[in-house]
Amino acid sequence: MRQAVYPFSAIVGQERMKRALILNAVNPSIGGVLIRGERGTAKSTAARALAALLPEIEVVSECRFGCDPNQPEQFCDECRERQARGESVTPRRRRTRLVDLPVSATEDRVVGTLDIEKAIQKGERQFDPGVLAAANRGILYVDEVNLLDDHVVDLLLDSAAMGINFVEREGISFQHPARFILVGTMNPEEGELRPQLLDRFALSVDVRGLNDAGERMAILERHIAFDADPENFRREWAPREQELSAQIETARHIVDHVEYTRRDLYMIATLTASLGVDGHRADLVILKAARAHAAFEGRKTITERDILLAAELALPHRMKRGPFSEATLYEGELSERLSQLGEEFQDGNEQTQTEVRIGENAADQEKKARR
Repeated sequence: MRQAVYPFSAIVGQERMKRALILNAVNPSIGGVLIRGERGTAKSTAARALAALLPEIEVVSECRFGCDPNQPEQFCDECRERQARGESVTPRRRRTRLVDLPVSATEDRVVGTLDIEKAIQKGERQFDPGVLAAANRGILYVDEVNLLDDHVVDLLLDSAAMGINFVEREGISFQHPARFILVGTMNPEEGELRPQLLDRFALSVDVRGLNDAGERMAILERHIAFDADPENFRREWAPREQELSAQIETARHIVDHVEYTRRDLYMIATLTASLGVDGHRADLVILKAARAHAAFEGRKTITERDILLAAELALPHRMKRGPFSEATLYEGELSERLSQLGEEFQDGNEQTQTEVRIGENAADQEKKARR
């Protein structure tokens, strides 16, 4: 019997954690989320609830890797070979999976293995899938990610960034899509991630127990009701779950069409530069997350608020600060900083009457210039 999962929309508080997860659900290419906090703050509950919330996906029915029948350019090697032989690709629908990665996982367990002996003796290429194959187009959940071997964490982050798992042994290779939402959770009291690995997580959230008595009472009441009758509890929350699921699915269809201006890019780039953020990964993450937030709210243009909410998730763990407690003060300054940057850009570009929308073709831009 399938175990009932606590509804995502029933989680009390922890709005930033829920926002980070939803943005990755809208656009998995954002690059995952790291959730840091003490025990009992709904970290694992939220990750599992997100998987149950996500819409069903269409997969190639004969594929071991869950390839998308509508994206042949992203097929695994087996689907490509099947397609080359002229075999039809039969689609089917299934739920989004959540795959747990144990802390003791080895490289072979993560990426999969090639049977070299069979390849040499029989000339057959046999690939035994690993965790990345099972997680494709789903959620890869790593609890206590700070205790995972650094090399394995590197593999996960590389695959999440590229969207492909490539395995090569003795001149024999195999590749398959590995597009997943990476969710890592950890308790900072048990050790930190190296800064190089911390930066590779697109978004990061620090969660703590709620101090409001009313919220704590709501948590008690909901968990008592869930433990007493999980199925009935889920039925009560089903309308909100369905609404949220539909909102995510709609956002997925429009996120690639969300537009942004040069002013938006200026604000993002100047913000990260003024804060001394190393590298350019944060800039790209903020833009992707801002577009995902706009899409989630049903809009096709990003606003200053979208950038603000994205920056709150993308920047704190990249700041050169010590205690986590200092990050809250910093986040409170973001809104004022962004407003100032917007005004600076406007003052420096008064001669420009029309902002060119990124993504428009050259002909459209020329037409606007002539108006």
